[in-house]
Amino acid sequence: MNTVTIDPMPDLGGRLALVTGASSGLGLGLATRLAAAGAEVLLGVRDEARGQSALDRIRREVPGARISLRTMDLASLRSVAEMADGLLDEGRPLDILVNNAGVMAPPVRQVTADGFELQFGTNYLGHVALTTRLLPLLKGGRVTTMTSSAARQATLNWADLQGERKYAAVRAYGQSKLANLLFALELDRRKLGVVSNAAHPGTTLTGLYAAGPNLGRSKPAPHEAIMTRLAGWGVLVHGVEQGVLPALYAAASPAAMGGRLYGPDGIGQFTGGPAELAIYRSARDRDSAARLWDWSMDVVL
Repeated sequence: MNTVTIDPMPDLGGRLALVTGASSGLGLGLATRLAAAGAEVLLGVRDEARGQSALDRIRREVPGARISLRTMDLASLRSVAEMADGLLDEGRPLDILVNNAGVMAPPVRQVTADGFELQFGTNYLGHVALTTRLLPLLKGGRVTTMTSSAARQATLNWADLQGERKYAAVRAYGQSKLANLLFALELDRRKLGVVSNAAHPGTTLTGLYAAGPNLGRSKPAPHEAIMTRLAGWGVLVHGVEQGVLPALYAAASPAAMGGRLYGPDGIGQFTGGPAELAIYRSARDRDSAARLWDWSMDVVL
């Protein structure tokens, strides 16, 4: 584990960045920091009203920020294609793509517009579709894909990849985040003209702990209350300001490299400063990564 730093932040003037899930949490934090460093930032959001609120907030915090909205639903391959095609029509080179948006642990199995298990379809396939479609604009750029420490213990269940036979919320989340990590590494190995790496934020207090676990429930799940209490005690949980640092380094630092994983350096990788981490054993199988790549390309292209 090698500690890294993003202080001072590099000058990103003249760069164009796209951050998915930028209406709140880590995505909003990343978009704010990139804008403050001079980048023009596209906020990829599903809900336009929430996106406008995020836009207003960034403008208050970063006067003169060059930011705009791009709406899409990562749970719909058609929606992803429409947004990406709009960017392709504009033809502007994209320097930074941060695949950040996600959903976590809905208690009841749900599916995307295309029939995929919601977490796998949103966290993984939506971002694969976005990235591959935008490759003509990303030549010479960088792609940072958000994974999770949950990927360490995860496996790809090829016999039931979509949880149709047996759905377990946390297991499905871990599988989607392992898929993200495998994709980030394989994208870099494919030598397609981009630098691709992965990052995870540790245990960061965001709305992710309420949004996903509350899907399909009549009563609020306890996840957010527990996380808020732990954060208040300063135990195993940190805030967005700290949680964004690994991804910020991965996406923006000239020293960040492709084929690497960045995350917190604390005990259990729950909290801490940004560091380069060893690739999880679960993600070292290149044959598995190549198999997933080929399967995914058949699905999204």
